[in-house]
Amino acid sequence: MRYITLFFVILLSAGCAELKDAGQAMGEAGQAVGEAGKRVGRDIGHATRDTTKAVGHASRDAVKSVKEDLSEKN
Repeated sequence: MRYITLFFVILLSAGCAELKDAGQAMGEAGQAVGEAGKRVGRDIGHATRDTTKAVGHASRDAVKSVKEDLSEKN
């Protein structure tokens, strides 16, 4: 009976090590996904900022142009 118990303890400890390794691998994969998500989010944010800035500048320039055209007609 003692040998059977010892066998199961060794078997369970080996299984726990494999589960621990698998858990660490999953954690590392999760971190990689998180970092990729942050990079994508940052890239989207910067593209949105740049686009908004470009639209704002174009709108401002268009208003100035129309204002100048109206001033010249008077």
